[in-house]
Amino acid sequence: MSIIGFVDNLVPFIAKDFGVWQFHAIRSALAVPVVVLLLRFKGRTPFPKHFGKVAVRSILVASSMLLYFGSLALMPIAEAGAALFSSPIFVLVFSVVLFRTPVGIWRIFAIALGFCGVLLVLKPDLANLDAAAIFPIAASVLYGLGQLVTRHWCSDEDTMVVLLGFFVAIGCGGAIGLAAFTFAPIPEAWDQAGPFFVRGWQPPTWEFALWTCIQAFGSLVAVGGIIKGYQIAEPTLVGVFEYSFLLFAGFWGWAIWRVLPDSLALLGIAAIVLAGIVITVRSRF
Repeated sequence: MSIIGFVDNLVPFIAKDFGVWQFHAIRSALAVPVVVLLLRFKGRTPFPKHFGKVAVRSILVASSMLLYFGSLALMPIAEAGAALFSSPIFVLVFSVVLFRTPVGIWRIFAIALGFCGVLLVLKPDLANLDAAAIFPIAASVLYGLGQLVTRHWCSDEDTMVVLLGFFVAIGCGGAIGLAAFTFAPIPEAWDQAGPFFVRGWQPPTWEFALWTCIQAFGSLVAVGGIIKGYQIAEPTLVGVFEYSFLLFAGFWGWAIWRVLPDSLALLGIAAIVLAGIVITVRSRF
């Protein structure tokens, strides 16, 4: 999580001159061969047991990451990350609605607490919602659905194959978006409102190559560490430690950009972390 907190803070360097679609297309072009080579080195197949189920999971999580990375150009990473990490709230809600999971008073309390935390972090203007509020919340909803699909449909899949599916999906999404925004005319209002999200192909520079390579290989190492953690330790324990991302993201946001969330946002982040821990711990019982 410390590595992810660092490399995600590099995205604004990329967002100055390049778009989210080009970033993900090239990042996946770097990451996919590495994952395939690792699978081959270990003598394992890169193909999933259930292609359709892994494809659904990959599309959901990839879509959530496209929205999350899009929000990094609009708001501080600690705030975007806090909204993304409200996903346990949506996991619980969807578990109740879709899978009839029983819920006790503690987890109902956690849902309410986490929702209040999201409002404190994003401070949405309900009369005039913009992408800065919508992107990370939509990312959280999709990420929560992806977690449910992982749990119920992909539990018997090789974790590296699931990781490969994610990078393939987000790379394809990046390529499609890149082609669309490169060749289709973009309204000027869109470009002014969110250039990182609607920017087409730009000739790569050495700076873009440097930051994208660091982001790609940092993400591979970090996600590999998370997968290994879930393989050797109690998942509910590992899930709690994932919230350390918010601390590292906030630290690197201050160290690199001299940006810190305000007092209300910090209170909201604390509420989201507490809600996530309560939901995760109570899921044992």
